[in-house]
Amino acid sequence: MKQRWIDYAALITGSLIFAIGINYFAIPNMLSEGGVIGLSIIAHYVFNWSTAVASLVLNLVLILVGYKFLDKKAFIYTLITTVFMSLFLQLTVNWGVQFSNDTFLAALFAGVFVGGGLGIIFRVGGTSGGTTILARLMSQLLGWSVGKSILMIDIAVILLSVYVIGKEKAMYTLVAVYVGAIVIDKIVDGADDRKAVMIISNHQEVIRQELLTTMGRGVTILNGRGGYTLEKKDILYLIINQSELVHLRRILQHIDEEAYVTVNNVQEIFKRGFKQEVAEKHYSSRR
Repeated sequence: MKQRWIDYAALITGSLIFAIGINYFAIPNMLSEGGVIGLSIIAHYVFNWSTAVASLVLNLVLILVGYKFLDKKAFIYTLITTVFMSLFLQLTVNWGVQFSNDTFLAALFAGVFVGGGLGIIFRVGGTSGGTTILARLMSQLLGWSVGKSILMIDIAVILLSVYVIGKEKAMYTLVAVYVGAIVIDKIVDGADDRKAVMIISNHQEVIRQELLTTMGRGVTILNGRGGYTLEKKDILYLIINQSELVHLRRILQHIDEEAYVTVNNVQEIFKRGFKQEVAEKHYSSRR
């Protein structure tokens, strides 16, 4: 329960940072964004609609349409993020003045704040709402990967913004989105997002089942023997992302606090299709 409240605090904090990036760097400099927030900003420029209300309505509609693609935790976290993002987008509209008239600086800082906010949200297992769900719907209907679908959505929204903010501002928007993606990477995955984990435990079967069901990760079972007792013991070996280490620690603390665990950086993995799968999963968490 304590961890759940920490996660809620992170979702709220990330939503506030995200809103500051939109209201004090993107919108004052006529920049846009990708995804649902990008559509909301375009609607604000064209019809003078509230960005907060537009994003709330669009996200809630997409969440209701595609809720079946989210598990219970992801659904709750996404709902919390959607509500607080819209709330802070509304509350921060008149907090202060434009920080910079330099469009390039504004694009950089929009990327830092938007990416920082989303990175915090993704770090605890949340999403930014509708874009991810829409991408999963497209994946079902068109057979595209989720990563490719999100990329296509972002590109389509930014191309659409060209007719509203012009080509130059759209290019600055691409700078902001790119910087945001880098910041998200640093927060969510750290310097190296792939880790090799070996687990030795007296409860390895329970741990194995938990890894398969809650983390969705494949596990390799290695045969080992104690160097002193020569007792046979299975060793669990798996590859995970940096962000999944938090989840793994919680599993081990719950099942076996005395488990012997080693974690090593993975420089390269040679397996057909692996890099593509990792890249798609990694990109799909961004929106």
